Amino acid sequence: MAQIWYQTHDFGDGEQIVAATDDGIVFIGAPEAGTAELTHFFKTATVRQEATVLIEQAVQQLREYRAGQRQHFDVATMVLAATPFQRQVWRTLTHIPYGQTVSYQQLAAKMNRPSAVRAVASAVAKNPLMEIVACHRVILSTGQTGQYRGGATMKARLLAMEKKA
Repeated sequence: MAQIWYQTHDFGDGEQIVAATDDGIVFIGAPEAGTAELTHFFKTATVRQEATVLIEQAVQQLREYRAGQRQHFDVATMVLAATPFQRQVWRTLTHIPYGQTVSYQQLAAKMNRPSAVRAVASAVAKNPLMEIVACHRVILSTGQTGQYRGGATMKARLLAMEKKA
């Protein structure tokens, strides 16, 4: 597997890991999850703490996003390990407009897989690029925010921030 470099940065919800290969950002960690989460996602990778240009670009864009100054990310990203279905779910997530939400059922329907709601929810939960691939925009059909790798408080804060813009 690839060499992965990472840095830890505080974006306001606690320290988060931002990780990259030479070709793109591969991981945004949950606040305070540390390297255990990174190595869980990439079990066979060689992981080393070191700043890279890509990581610094991603950090800058995440800071701009958190400040309400950015709605789209253009830093290079890369998915190292995923099933074709997970890739499809994550691509579909990138088409949910800033400030809007969809339910897991609506997301499954957008993919022409209306009976795959549980599989869609599982793929959303495994998204390694939280915030950049906006899994926080997927909510329960009841309107409740539901689960989020970064925690329910962080998800609610991101959704509220986007609605204000």
